[in-house]
Amino acid sequence: MTSVLYDAPGPGAKRRNTVYSVLFLIVLALGAWWVYSAMSDKGQLEWAKWSPFTESQAWTTYLLPGLVNTIKAASLALAIALPLGALFGIARLSDHRWVRVPSGVVVEFFRAIPVLILMVFANQLYAEYTDISTDMRPLYAVVTGLVLYNASVLAEVVRAGILSLPKGQTEAAKAIGLRKGQTMRTILLPQSVTAMLPALVSQLVVIVKDTALGGALLSFTELLNARKTLAANYGNVIPSFIVVAVIFILLNLLLTTFASWLEKRLRRAKRSTGAVLTGGAMDNLSATGTPAGLGPVGKTDRATGDEGGGS
Repeated sequence: MTSVLYDAPGPGAKRRNTVYSVLFLIVLALGAWWVYSAMSDKGQLEWAKWSPFTESQAWTTYLLPGLVNTIKAASLALAIALPLGALFGIARLSDHRWVRVPSGVVVEFFRAIPVLILMVFANQLYAEYTDISTDMRPLYAVVTGLVLYNASVLAEVVRAGILSLPKGQTEAAKAIGLRKGQTMRTILLPQSVTAMLPALVSQLVVIVKDTALGGALLSFTELLNARKTLAANYGNVIPSFIVVAVIFILLNLLLTTFASWLEKRLRRAKRSTGAVLTGGAMDNLSATGTPAGLGPVGKTDRATGDEGGGS
């Protein structure tokens, strides 16, 4: 079947696609066999290296506390970065130059700096000018770096989501006398949430993974850093990496699954009722604020079955 995006493959193209698919599967199988053979030759598949993960001590002492710290840092960073990013994203759309320009400078500045450098600077700042204990300082530094970087990225996501809406939305709001703040709060932001959701979830996955940077440099006891201690005690470096990778994959899979469910729910909630306003309903709307035959949420009058209030 031919569509507007591509032409349907012919017999020759189908044969080539089949050959390419088979070749890819063969290469993938050879690669998996090579990895398996290399691990087997190095003794990485011995049960002694995997057995610690069947014991509760490896989880309760190392992995679960590290996972809790990872989730804690990511949750705090998201809770602060999301509203901060929304604030700067909206500020970049302001009509006032004294609001728009400083917001743009802040966003572009922190978006250009690697998050690891922000963590290092934050850690040094807390060490020099605050009384935060050395135990809590890595957490503060990791959250600060994640907030500064991801808030600037989320600001651009919010700005792009709002700008992606049709201009008719803003023009219609102006036509009925809404101020820009009212238009942003009641019309543009609610509609742009669905469009922004995939990018927001992608950034949340980045936040979860970037917590490992704090463990690598600031000795923050997140999941990857806890793996280092576990591997040192049990001598299972490769198996511990594999287990931690699987945990990260499952955690991010849960996030993306929840986001997909939430996006579908939001799209269903925003479906139009299909009600059509007649001239009489518009006159009644001007007088009372509610079209005749329509309830507060714009649904069709069930008693009469009429879509409009005019007769």
